[in-house]
Amino acid sequence: MSNRKMITAALPYANGPVHIGHLAGVYIPADVYARFQRRLGKDVAFICGSDEHGIPITIRAKKEGVTPQDIVDKYHGIIKKSFEDLGISFDEYSRTTSERHRDVSQDFFKTLYNKEKFIEEVSEQYFDEQANEFLADRYIVGTCPNCSNDNAYGDQCEKCGSTLSPSELINPKSMLSGNIPILKETKNWYLPLNEYEDFLNEWIIEGHKDDWKPNVYGQVKSWLTDGLKPRAMTRDLNWGVPVPLPNADGKVLYVWFDAPIGYISFTQEWAEKNGKDWKDYWQNENSDLVHFIGKDNIVFHCIIFPAMMKAHGDYKMPTNVPAFEFLNLENDKISTSRNWAVWAHEYVQEFPGQQDVLRYALLSSAPETKDNNFTWKDFQTKNNSELVGIFGNFINRVAVLIHKYYDGVVPAGNENAEELNEITKAATEVENFLEQYEFRNALTAMMNLARFGNQYLQIEEPWKTIKDNPEKAASSLFIAAQIAVGLAQICEPFLPFSAEKLQKMFNVSQLSWSDIKNEKVLIKTGHLINPAELLFSKIEDETIEFQIQKLENTKESNKKTNPKANPMKEEIQFDDFTKIDLRTATILTAEKVEKADKLLKFSVDTGVDVRTVVSGVAESFTPEECVGKQVMILLNLAPRKIRGIESQGMLLLTNNADGKLVFVTPEKQVENGVEIG
Repeated sequence: MSNRKMITAALPYANGPVHIGHLAGVYIPADVYARFQRRLGKDVAFICGSDEHGIPITIRAKKEGVTPQDIVDKYHGIIKKSFEDLGISFDEYSRTTSERHRDVSQDFFKTLYNKEKFIEEVSEQYFDEQANEFLADRYIVGTCPNCSNDNAYGDQCEKCGSTLSPSELINPKSMLSGNIPILKETKNWYLPLNEYEDFLNEWIIEGHKDDWKPNVYGQVKSWLTDGLKPRAMTRDLNWGVPVPLPNADGKVLYVWFDAPIGYISFTQEWAEKNGKDWKDYWQNENSDLVHFIGKDNIVFHCIIFPAMMKAHGDYKMPTNVPAFEFLNLENDKISTSRNWAVWAHEYVQEFPGQQDVLRYALLSSAPETKDNNFTWKDFQTKNNSELVGIFGNFINRVAVLIHKYYDGVVPAGNENAEELNEITKAATEVENFLEQYEFRNALTAMMNLARFGNQYLQIEEPWKTIKDNPEKAASSLFIAAQIAVGLAQICEPFLPFSAEKLQKMFNVSQLSWSDIKNEKVLIKTGHLINPAELLFSKIEDETIEFQIQKLENTKESNKKTNPKANPMKEEIQFDDFTKIDLRTATILTAEKVEKADKLLKFSVDTGVDVRTVVSGVAESFTPEECVGKQVMILLNLAPRKIRGIESQGMLLLTNNADGKLVFVTPEKQVENGVEIG
């Protein structure tokens, strides 16, 4: 096993914030592993950054009426701060829109191109003539051939879940213009993955059948069994890293080509700042490369990226790719589009100073080999029963008793007591589990030390023996103090904020993992500790109910067919409705009201009479557009004066998708004065 660790975490997509699914499935386990390797004394580079290219970003930019750069700037900042707030200890967190990343990605592509590793293919793709650009799959919408959903995308129907290609859609249309796209020839560069099947079979299927996680190994084996095909490494887009070849205008690198190269370019940025040689981490056989990812990224990290590195020739292969499954929320799949998520930046705001509680809860529910579930009630139980009731309770009792009976000075005790072996046992178990990427078991081993400490104090009862057997009381608190300091050291990869508090409380610095495992006595007799500080606080039912209600509100909002629709007004009775007199009517004349930019004055034939109505629609209609239009009028509305004109009724209008006012009109021409209801 190498002394150098190159650890990467999947690049979060910069079109939205990170949520607990991302944290549990990639970033917190990766951080625990990186922190632990540092404690072992390894030379660690823990690298990540925002993935800022690709179609979802351009789609979001168009929806919000801003540029793709505006989108990535916004979410890069939110994501980076969320990681910092939650103690994710990246050595470098960068972004794929950086100049360094562009240069490294283009150089990588040119190396493969010059080595003739690509094949050039001309294919027909959908093209929007009005927008004058080729359409990515997500920019094509049509009818799903499987469920007849009229709003299926060119790559997937979100109603029935079917994977599609644009050619399968019925009546495809461009999302850019709404027009029917044409098929147009275009050239792109493909990496012939089929040529790397033998290499991948030998490296993974034969070489890692015993040490890679079954979910990763199984998925890779399935892909290889089905046979690999050439995959385009370039796209016809205007947002991304430009293809560095002549006559390649309007083409960018496939996002899954440039994104993993981000690991390399970001390492170069970090190495330059810290006087390191980045090649030691990526091109030296004495370095271990570990990718932390979610299961949806297995094919990219275990097939496409290794094939790219093999084609390049200068890079070593990953030592391990410990991919995680998915985390559900309250027994439902986390969905960013449905806002069914617990967002990292919101958690930090709503639970100030409780970052470790989330880290602990997510680690204990980490979806290591199968999908798992997060509930707010379970989160509350883990905090109140485990962190407060076990861990915090033990630490508090030790510090309070030593201050109460010994003025904060650690008393004398048996330095060879059998109970001290529990510290070594816990450290050894945590190490063994983390080396196998078993984070839940490692967390349990850490908590078992706190459980042991609590049980030990309960049996020894130094608050009682201090009167009759002060020597025994002193020895039991000496041993308890060692266990507490052991916890302060062992918990650091999992609970870094609490570890910092604990080390200050017990007036100790951070020790190496070797010291924790091999030294029974971590603080000497006579060592002065600081007064007890509250590590964790109980989370009340009201706090949890608020979070549950937030999700319920989201669920109700998702039921709306129009998310922008205002809530229903106060309920009325049938008798109230019968009082309303709605009629069909026709506008006979229309004119602007003097000194009132928004008002038009109408004469309206209601079938009952011809009356005057004043309405604030001048910004949406000219008077000429309104004359002759059949409309609906609230006839029995009490008259009121507007700019000195008596208005006798109200015309019914609403807003269209562009926010412009439109009259509510009958589908077909009818007589004036027909009642509606």
